[in-house]
Parts: sequence; structure tokens; C-alpha cells
Amino acid sequence: MGWAKVRLVPARAFKKILYGICIWTCLCYVVFRITNHKGAVTYLTARVNRGLLQNVQSMQALAAAAAVGGSAEFPTTPPPVNQDNPSGSRTPGIPQNFLDLEPQVDNSPALNEKQLLTLLANHSNLPLAYWSANKLRPIGSKSCVKFPSLYELDFNNIYWQRLQTSNGTYYLYAAYYDNRWRAGSVPVVRMLGMIDRIKPIPTICQLWFDKKKTVVFSQATYTYAWYSKWGNYKNGILQPYVISCKVPPKESGGQVPTSVSLVENRCDKPTTNLRILNERPKKKEDFAVCVKGLDFLHEDLSVRLVEWLELLNILGAKKVFLYELEVHPNISKVLNYYQKEGLVQLTPLTLPGNQPNLPGFRHLYLKSKLTHKRQNELIPYNDCLYRNLYSYEYVVLLDIDEIIMPVKYDSWSGLMKEVVQQALKEKNYTRASYNVRNVYFLDDLQDGDDLHHEAHELGIPRYLHMFQHVYRSKNFTKPGSYVKCFHNTERVVSLHNHFPLNCLGTCTTFSVNTSLAQLQHYRKDCVGSLKNSCKTDFRLYTLKDTTIWRYKDEAIKRTTRTLSRLGFFS
Repeated sequence: MGWAKVRLVPARAFKKILYGICIWTCLCYVVFRITNHKGAVTYLTARVNRGLLQNVQSMQALAAAAAVGGSAEFPTTPPPVNQDNPSGSRTPGIPQNFLDLEPQVDNSPALNEKQLLTLLANHSNLPLAYWSANKLRPIGSKSCVKFPSLYELDFNNIYWQRLQTSNGTYYLYAAYYDNRWRAGSVPVVRMLGMIDRIKPIPTICQLWFDKKKTVVFSQATYTYAWYSKWGNYKNGILQPYVISCKVPPKESGGQVPTSVSLVENRCDKPTTNLRILNERPKKKEDFAVCVKGLDFLHEDLSVRLVEWLELLNILGAKKVFLYELEVHPNISKVLNYYQKEGLVQLTPLTLPGNQPNLPGFRHLYLKSKLTHKRQNELIPYNDCLYRNLYSYEYVVLLDIDEIIMPVKYDSWSGLMKEVVQQALKEKNYTRASYNVRNVYFLDDLQDGDDLHHEAHELGIPRYLHMFQHVYRSKNFTKPGSYVKCFHNTERVVSLHNHFPLNCLGTCTTFSVNTSLAQLQHYRKDCVGSLKNSCKTDFRLYTLKDTTIWRYKDEAIKRTTRTLSRLGFFS
């Protein structure tokens, strides 16, 4: 074992290191004593204050010399200013009076339970019983089922309620009371829903009443609101249905039920409970327009929408019922304005089940799943029908690029008086619908600059799309194809975009002669199924049709006033 070699530090070097440590320690002690001594602080503060005072005195002397007329010069460069602290406050970015500031927050009182429930009652398909003081209606002991609790209902995508059965899932949207005389001597409750089965299993309606302590049961029946040949005719895909339940006269005692639950078996605990709508205005108006769920996330069609709504009102539409999926903010501004004016009723809408409802994604889904889109559209169309059974003589289903234009008369009222007379003269019974043939007013059907030149001579602004585009195809689409109808609310049971699907009795229709009216369709191109023949059938032969100019003065006044009020010209 060897010894480790240790190298010793020379004595002289060691002494130098030791002296250095001692000197450094003494210096640190002196500095510490000075900075913590009260007199030292006073001394340093006095030196700073004296320096500031000297600067002020120098500036005062220069100012006095300049006032006397001396040649004293002020500094050409001002003292630096902290851009983040222009007020000179001690803390950058904080105002000097920060102790007196009060942040702006919403200090309005919170809604109590009664106020909140009242607000919800106006935007819900739930029965009013849930929003009253008695949250659970008392049901007699003889009933095998109790009125369902609000928090036991199965909700789906905000506006839907769900029933899961042993063979299929039901998504229910709304319920309505139907006692039209053509429906028979027994009133009916109808529900709109989507079911993922082609042939739904038997179900039972539980009918609830305000003044009865027992539930009334009724067998449900189904009306398929789709044609199998249109596609998606298979289980697993949501299908549109009208579900009907007769209201037994004896058990109901002649009362109108206030809500309905759908169950698989008679005494099942319900997971749905829909308010039954039964609106009865004092006066029945002539015409309402129904529009499917609007899906214009990025397209700003606000100005065209103003023109369209004003023209509908001029023609005789008393109200336009629109459903909203997702729209551009400017469209929302227009619709909210007209809703306050009373011309529009806007209803938010979602897709039921597992279909996407994320804005943007839902738009792409509906664009790529066209048949699913068409099936979903039947819910708002028929909701509009049933909400207005007793409010309007006719409902008209239109897209916002379509207008039914009277040719011989100035209004829909004058038009329909003659149409009904002609129909009765042909066969003596009222029709379920009166259809108007489609003709295209495509964007590029014009002859050079002639259209714009003449339109401006007549004083028509460029922002009025329909009034500017007066060249149309000479040919109409085939009779019965792409038509739009005046639907008789006394006769129809379910509606499709173009014609009634189910009626009380036979779905009879009368084709309105093109000399009386035409469906003016404003598009960039023909619909997809007609694109191959569009050039030869609809673009080759055109003519100028200025029928719409009959309304130009009133339309210009109304649209310009509305656009100005909404700030579109600022």
C-alpha cells in the first residue's frame, strides 16, 4: 500500500489568501452598516432632492431670462417620457386614482326560480305544468303511472326528447292538437318525430290533463313522412314520422289534453312529455310562408333576404316562419329586426340523435348527406304547418331564392280567389294544394349590359337582386316537377318541400295555369338533377319578364328604409 501524495500550498501564498478574505469581510460590514443607518438614508435622500431642486431652479432661471428678453435658450430636447406611464404615476400602467375606480360588471339581480321557469316556458316544448308552482301534478292512486318529473325526462340536443324502446329509438320534437272536422269526430294529438326504424313497434300515448287526476291511454299510429324511392329507406337511419293518438271522448270528458308522453307499454315510466300546442287566434289570416332550417354559415345573403321578405309581405304573406341552424351574423341582424317588427318568427333548430350539431361541421354534414338533409327538413316544414292549422288558410313552403309571382293579379289573395273558382269549376271539391310551376331566372340570363342599363333608367338599385334579374328561361320545368304549393291547412297531414305527402282524404292538387302565376326561381344554375339538360332546355331560349317591376316603387322604398335602419349603408 503506497502513500498518497499531497501537494502543500506555500506559506506566502496562503497568507495572501487569508488577508484578502479578511479585507473583503470588513468592506461588506462597513457597507451594511452605512446602508442601514438612518442618517445615511437621510443623507442620500437629501443629495437626490438637492439635485432635483437645482434642476428646477435652473429651469426657472432660464424661463425668467426668456421673459425679460434675454438670450437664454431652453433645452431643445424634452425630458424623456415613459410611454407606458404618460400620467407619471408611480406604477406604470396604473392610473393615479385607481383607488376610486369601479370596474363595469353586470350587477343585475339574478332571476329567481319562478322567473327562470317562466322564461324557459316560452322557449320549450315542455308542458306548462313544469313551470307552475306545483312541479308535479297530483295523479290519483288508481293510475299505474305518475306524471313524470322534469329531471327524469330524456333530453336530446336541446329541442328533442328521446324514447328508447326494445326495437328502435324515437326522437320527439313537438305535439299538436288536431280537431279538424275532416279528421273525424274524435280529436287527435299529433307528434312530429324521427325514428331509426322503417316499421316502428306499437307504442302507447299517455295523455295528461290539467283538470284530471288520471292519465288517459291511447294507441299510437304512424304516418310515414317520406317516400321509400327517395332513398335512405333502411333501419338505423332516422326516418320522419307523424305519430297520432286519438283522444278518447269518454275518458277525456271532452277536455283538451295539455301534454303527451309516448311509451312502449301502457304503464311504463315515461321519459318524454311534450306540451300539446293548440293556438286559436280570433282571426284566421290568408297566407303564411314556411322556410326550412337556414344553413348559411359563411354566405351573407342579408340584403337579398330583406328584398325577399319585403316582397312577400307586399304580395300578401302575413308572417314568415323560419328555422335557424346556423347563419351569417348579418342574416341574424335582419331576422331579429323583422321578428321585432312582427313579420318573422324565428325558431332555433338542431338535428336529433347522433347527427352533428357543431357549427361548421353540421354544415359539411348536411352538404355531403343530401338525403339525410331532405329527411331532416320535413320536421320544420310540418312543425310550421301544425303550429298554424287554425291561424292561416294556406301555408306556402318556399326557399329564400323563390317567389310565387302573380301574373294577372297584384296579390296572392286576388290570385287564389280565381284559382279556387277554376278548380271548383273543373271538379266540385276543394283541393289539398294548389301548385305553381317553376321557371328559372338564372343570374347570367341577360343580353350584355341591357339589363343593368334599363334597370337603372327605371331607378332600380343594384342591390335589389330579383328586380335587377328580369331575364328568364322561356321554358318552365315539367308540370308537377319542382313546383311549390299553396297548401290548404284544412286538408293536409304531412308536407314535403314540393307537395303534400299525406292528407285527410286524397291528396288532391290543382295546377295553377302559368297565365295566372309562376314560381320565379333565382339561381346561378339549374338544380343538380337538371344540370345536364339545363343548357338546351332552359338557357338556350330566354325572354325578358318584367312582371316583378309592378312592385318596384313600394319594394325600393321598403328595402332601402330597412337597410338604412340596419346600418348597411354606413
